[in-house]
Amino acid sequence: MVKPDELIVEIAALVESGQNSRMSLTVVTGGAVITGRLAPEAVWRQRVAEVLTGSAQLSRFSAVFDARAKREGPPTHLHFHVARILQGAVGIPETGGMYRVAIEDVSAWTVGDFSYSDH
Repeated sequence: MVKPDELIVEIAALVESGQNSRMSLTVVTGGAVITGRLAPEAVWRQRVAEVLTGSAQLSRFSAVFDARAKREGPPTHLHFHVARILQGAVGIPETGGMYRVAIEDVSAWTVGDFSYSDH
């Protein structure tokens, strides 16, 4: 069993306890680089539910995200919003997206949100 990095678990716990979405983080997971701001899980779920509710084809899935997370112990996932997957000089999607990443799958990370440029 992989033991997650204690520092990143502490960062996630602080985001969860403070209900704050100002912490920027960049992680490498499964070969992808994801950069953006962390959100508490409840805030992240609410935002995903709102997006799904607005979709005629996907609105029935919003209830899955509306449900409260029933979890004890330290956080197991990072919840990114306004996040991008970096690919070369491009961030996908350009406007930022919502990503959930298992902490145990993070192979490298740094504090901060990497910018990208087409120059």
